[in-house]
Amino acid sequence: MDELEALRRKRLAELQAQAEAEQAQKEQLAQAQAQIKALLTQLLTPEARERLARIKMARPEYATQVELLLIQLAQAGQIKGKITDEQLKALLARIARPKKDFKIKRI
Repeated sequence: MDELEALRRKRLAELQAQAEAEQAQKEQLAQAQAQIKALLTQLLTPEARERLARIKMARPEYATQVELLLIQLAQAGQIKGKITDEQLKALLARIARPKKDFKIKRI
């Protein structure tokens, strides 16, 4: 019985440590997201933020790439002032993957 109780205690300790690690990871992620949001608020006009939010609803992974690009540009000092909606559209057009043009031939 002592071995069984020791195994149970060990397993409980492992589960508690795992839960604490997951909680810490969630807190770090939330903090990082808050920092990104604050930085984007400084970088983008309200209209540009709204456009980025709509993109995020439709294509979250693409929006994340755009956010990271904006942050990199800001850290490199390449952004002067706030980015307007027109400037954001131009940036999106530059980084967007070109759509493939399909031609259907009749035989």
